[in-house]
Amino acid sequence: MSKIKSAFKNGKAFIPFITCGDPDLETTAATIRAMVENGADLIELGIPFSDPTAEGPVIQRADFRALNRGITTDKVFELVRDIRKDVRIPLVFMTYANVVFSYGAERFFSTCRDIEIDGVILPDLPFEEKEEFLTVSREYGVDLISFIAPTSENRIAMIAKEAEGFIYVVSSLGVTGVRNEIKTDLSSIVKVIRENTDVPCAIGFGVSTPQQAKTMADISDGVIVGSAIVKLMEQHGNESPHYVGEYVKTMKEALR
Repeated sequence: MSKIKSAFKNGKAFIPFITCGDPDLETTAATIRAMVENGADLIELGIPFSDPTAEGPVIQRADFRALNRGITTDKVFELVRDIRKDVRIPLVFMTYANVVFSYGAERFFSTCRDIEIDGVILPDLPFEEKEEFLTVSREYGVDLISFIAPTSENRIAMIAKEAEGFIYVVSSLGVTGVRNEIKTDLSSIVKVIRENTDVPCAIGFGVSTPQQAKTMADISDGVIVGSAIVKLMEQHGNESPHYVGEYVKTMKEALR
């Protein structure tokens, strides 16, 4: 069993996202630990990038703040080395293809293996072009997470058959961000996924309330929340671990 799959073994998985280095690396580490203590099953760690095309304004601002404070890929790797001393749940990176490309794919994925990163999500990597990184990621035992979006349509089965780790189901068109309502017919997307793979799927983009989380988890194997958490980090700065921990607890309870 892939370590990522273990995040889904005890019911519906709650998967929070955090931008590393916003407001600083110490607060990021403390917030990650608070999320684990309050029920996070897997955590997405955002490596800041200067042109985060899949992100809405909340996560864009976090990326820019982190970059302006000198956060680099190497510093994020060191952060993970530190938290891996006591954090045992699966961890995945979410970043962009250019970050991996400019760092060097071989060096990037070998470091991921060394620091126990279980998967990598690259939202700007088209399914048809994933081979560029897939060979290297598999060599080092790091899952390359696939996206399935409302626009995937007749490609859903194909993507699902080749998926590893978990499948990130995008709830809505557009960029990340809190949404009042999610209208996409996600049930039919998940049905096709389930017909083609036993790799778990989690729904993200726009989920922010316990009720939304429960609705999405009823359809899928888990829920991903990013912008709502990054917004709490923006509001509370160094005091974020307490507030994010409470939020994660509430969301996890909704999934139970």
